[in-house]
Order: sequence, then C-alpha cells, then structure tokens
Amino acid sequence: MSAPSPFAEIFVSTHEDAIARAAKLDGGVSDDTGGLRIPGVSDYEIEQLGTLVGAAVHAPGADYELSMVDVGSDSLLAVPSSMVRALADLLGYESEEGEGNAVERVAAAWVDQEDLPFEAREAYDYVEQLAKLAADVDDSDRQELYVWAGS
Repeated sequence: MSAPSPFAEIFVSTHEDAIARAAKLDGGVSDDTGGLRIPGVSDYEIEQLGTLVGAAVHAPGADYELSMVDVGSDSLLAVPSSMVRALADLLGYESEEGEGNAVERVAAAWVDQEDLPFEAREAYDYVEQLAKLAADVDDSDRQELYVWAGS
C-alpha cells in the first residue's frame, strides 16, 4: 500500500475560519469552499514558488517563509504579506526589460527548480490561480492567505 500523496490547499480566510478549516482537513474532511488544491506539493514548494515570484516582480530578498498559525495544527501556515503582495502583483506585472509573461516565466522556473508531479502548463494554471487568490485578500475583513499542507 502506498503512502498518501501530499498536497497543499491554499485559501483566503479569516484566522478563526482558517483554524476551523484546518481542523477539518487534519481530520481528512475535504473543504469545497473555494481555494486551490495543488497535488504533490508541500509547504516547501510553496515557499520556493514565493521566492521565484518575488524575483519575477523585482522584490527579491523579502520574507517568503510560511509561518505557523496555531499550535493546534502543524499543517496550517500563513503566507507572509510580502509574498501575498508579490503574488497579487504578478498578474499584471510588465517589466521594462520585455521579459514576457511573468506568470509563464515563474511557472516554468518552478517546474525546473522543483521535482513537481506536473508540467509547466499545469504549473501555469496553479500559479495564475494562486495569484488571483492573493489579489482577493481583503485586509479590511482581516483576511489572510493560508496554506494547509498535508497528505
């Protein structure tokens, strides 16, 4: 019998709702209330993606490390605001150097850098969806971008 495949679920939520959602996910209950599920990745690959996004929008060196949210769940992590901003900027980013589509470049670099179970085209869809989630974060509603990473 093979071990379950890891996945990351990324979603916009308030702190309280994120903890409730993580408890469900920790218990093996799927949550279909929006968000993005990426199979075959862990929190490490999401952090690596953040670093690539930061470099693509010319914001390298910022903190792209996910942080623990609550002692009740080792699987629930918060995306730092610097990474949320970089992701949100990625969708409309146009460099003066004429580097082409930023989402496409980041997706290709992510696939090249990590041992991901999908190709660049699928990575593009994940990166684009993740950037759209980041753009939906509404600070006025105390929302944040969260990552639940488990198996």
